[in-house]
Amino acid sequence: MDLGIKDKVIIVTGGSRGIGEAISKYIADEGAIPIIVGHTTETGYKLRQYFISKGKEAHFIETELSLSENCKRVAEETFEKYGRINALINNAGSNDSIGLESGDPEKFVHSLIYNLSHYYYMAHYCLNALKDSQGSIVNISSKTAVTGQGNTSGYAAAKGAQLALTREWAVELLPYGIRVNAVVPAEVMTPNYEKWLSSFKEPEKKLLEIKKNIPLGHRMTTKEEIASMVVYLVSNHASHITGQFLFVDGGYVHLDRGL
Repeated sequence: MDLGIKDKVIIVTGGSRGIGEAISKYIADEGAIPIIVGHTTETGYKLRQYFISKGKEAHFIETELSLSENCKRVAEETFEKYGRINALINNAGSNDSIGLESGDPEKFVHSLIYNLSHYYYMAHYCLNALKDSQGSIVNISSKTAVTGQGNTSGYAAAKGAQLALTREWAVELLPYGIRVNAVVPAEVMTPNYEKWLSSFKEPEKKLLEIKKNIPLGHRMTTKEEIASMVVYLVSNHASHITGQFLFVDGGYVHLDRGL
C-alpha cells in the first residue's frame, strides 16, 4: 500500500535501534525522510549511511533528549534543513529496575525525566511546524502502563503518563487538525529486551514462557509490525484517527493469556 507520505519529514526519537530503527526504515521505504534522533553515535550514522547507499534521504541528530534545550535544537535543526516537520514519533526510552522496594525517590524522578520529559519537550518545540503541516504525533508507550510488570515503577509511571498525554494533546490540538495517537507494544525483541532476557539464568526457557502467554501465534511481536502501525498512523490513511491507544501485541493485554 502506498501510504502517501513521500517527502514528508518525520522525526523519530531513538530512531537508530530496536523499534525506532524499524520505524525509520519503514518511513524511508515509503519515500519519506526520517530524522533519526538519539545519543548513540555509531548506530545513528551507520543507519544514515545505509539509507544514503540505498539512494534515500535521511538525517541523524546526535543528542541527549532529557535536556529540553537539546530537544529544541532538534526541532530547529530539522526545520532549518527541510522547512517542515510533518510528524513526530516519540519513541526513545528504556525499561529499568526502579521499583518501589528496589528504588528510591531520586532514582524514580530520574527515570521519569529519562523516559517521559522528552515526549513533552519534543512535542512542545515541534508544535509550530506541526501546525503549519497539520501533522501528527505518535507516542510509543508500553503494556506496562496498563498491566504492570513489577520492579519498574519509574518506567511504568512514564509509560502511563505518555498515554494520558496522548489523550490530553489530542484534545488540545483538535483546532489545528493535529492528530495524536499512541502505539502500545507488549513483547517485542529489541536490544534492550535481549539484555533483559540475559539477566535470567536460563534465557531461552524464560523466552519460551513469555511466548506461551502471547495468544496470537504464541510468538513475539516483530519490530516491523510495530513500525507498520506507527507509519500508518502518520499517513493520510489514518486521517480520522486521534486520541487512540493501538495495542499491537498479539492479544497479550486484552485476551486470555491461557488460550
